[in-house]
Amino acid sequence: MDAHSDSARGDLSRKRGKVRSQEKLGGNALAASQTKSLARTRRLMQTGFFSLFRVAALINGLALLIVVAFLLLNGWRAINWTFLSQAPLDSMTRGGIFPCIVGTFFLSFGAMLVAFPWGVASAIYLHEYAQPGPTLRVIRLGINNLAGVPSVVFGLFGLAFFVIWCNLKVSVLSGALTLGALILPVIIGTAEEALRAVPATYREASLALGATKWQTIYRVVLPAAFPGMLTGCILGVSRAAGETAAIMFTAAVFFTRQLPSSIFDPVMALPYHIYVLATAGTQIELTRPLQYGTALVLIALVFSMNLIAIFYRARLQRRF
Repeated sequence: MDAHSDSARGDLSRKRGKVRSQEKLGGNALAASQTKSLARTRRLMQTGFFSLFRVAALINGLALLIVVAFLLLNGWRAINWTFLSQAPLDSMTRGGIFPCIVGTFFLSFGAMLVAFPWGVASAIYLHEYAQPGPTLRVIRLGINNLAGVPSVVFGLFGLAFFVIWCNLKVSVLSGALTLGALILPVIIGTAEEALRAVPATYREASLALGATKWQTIYRVVLPAAFPGMLTGCILGVSRAAGETAAIMFTAAVFFTRQLPSSIFDPVMALPYHIYVLATAGTQIELTRPLQYGTALVLIALVFSMNLIAIFYRARLQRRF
């Protein structure tokens, strides 16, 4: 009787073990199936988003190519040595755009001289010295909001403050200061991101060797972050060179045959010249090739300045 009972118990225990084993195998199979399904879903989502990004990049590239091709098709006939080296003639229906090229270069270069040092200094303070808290959040919020202000508002600010209140009049200096204020948020943002990208071990190693905080920033952090800061410089130059509303109140004039002899003289500028030819000229249809040619020269000028900055940044990145 006891032997029979022990045998029954053993059979029951073996059946329960087999059931548990089957349940475990079934659970493992279900978990594996769910894992495969989740991985497949993630791959599909990744492929879908990457495809969306590729399509967006392709659309942007095609839009740029279409704009450049349109300008080339309509403006290449206007490009010659006379167009690039002379001042406008006959109510700007003939001649060239040399004063506009010089004025655009002065304004863009001046804006970078104003914005880049202030932007880098502001980024150093915000990232290296400012204590986290409500004040820092308010400052960053103000910088982000300033980056979204329309350029015409900066133009009116420059007119009221630099031209009238500071009595700088319509001049290269007023335009450069206005454009510097316009691109300052971009410089601050990119410079701060470049500082954030420098590994903390650089700072720790410098401080461990006995350097002060300022010596660490000046001799270690800034050289490592400078190539990234040049990205903001490139973006700033691109925006400053193409602005019309910010300079039409502060720096640009309808027509002048003379180049600026000082920073207190007004200038012609390519974007404002395009605006004048397209909207306020005496013979708008007759100047269509000049309008397209001027736009083509503006794109080439911005591309050239950006290319120089990109090559310099690449050279610095190889050093660091």
